[in-house]
Amino acid sequence: MKFAICNETFQNWSWEKTCPFAAKTGYHGIEVAPFTLADSVQEISPARRKEIARVAADVGVEIVGLHWLLVSPKGLHLNHPEASIREKTADYARALIDFCADIGGRIMVWGSPQQRNMLDGQTFRDTWLRTVDFFKGIVPHAGNRGITICFEPLTPFETNMITCADQARALIDAVGSPHLCLHLDVKAMCGGERDTIPQVIEKNADLLRHFHANDRNKRGPGFGDVDFKPIAAALKKVGYSGYVSVEVFDYSPDPETIARDSLAYLQKAFA
Repeated sequence: MKFAICNETFQNWSWEKTCPFAAKTGYHGIEVAPFTLADSVQEISPARRKEIARVAADVGVEIVGLHWLLVSPKGLHLNHPEASIREKTADYARALIDFCADIGGRIMVWGSPQQRNMLDGQTFRDTWLRTVDFFKGIVPHAGNRGITICFEPLTPFETNMITCADQARALIDAVGSPHLCLHLDVKAMCGGERDTIPQVIEKNADLLRHFHANDRNKRGPGFGDVDFKPIAAALKKVGYSGYVSVEVFDYSPDPETIARDSLAYLQKAFA
């Protein structure tokens, strides 16, 4: 199994410090939250994009792709009733696709719960149709750049739009593109699924392209009560060949401990 870690784990570390530490710790890949590099990826020059790719390549870690896509800039929303806001969001999504490809990534995890919420006064049907149209509008560009967008079901505590894997499958089916697939996250599955995590993995193996490892307590794998051995067994059973990427939301006690202990725990779980 290939293991990666998300760069925002390292908080205020520079990219030039983060990549060597991830490599030295034993990670195969690194995942990028764009807001850690710039308010907008459109501000990142072609030269800096090449440098970002070079720094990772020089230490032997693969840039897996992007996540936390719409944290910034402000004012983005993919299914907003105002067409101008949807168009602005689609334009930025295409810019993210270009940035991901330029730095050597292949996966874009689409979570962004607040920027996909069904807004007050809107019907589910209208919001759903706008969501489908949004992704139909951007997946051709993803395909042209060799990028797979992986939609992430999140808990009802985080969003009111697409809160389980079954709903994510319905969206993927409605869009009907091989460049829109599924991402699964352990924390989210703990709070949003009726089935067990191994059951969710097995039911959705055909669409699963990326996987986040964390605990229901928002810390790293092994820092809470979630047992990863059945999760590892399920991923192996279905022949999952993508990355298992550490993503935390509680950054205590420190980046070094999170990175080292999470990886050590995952290696034991997958052994």
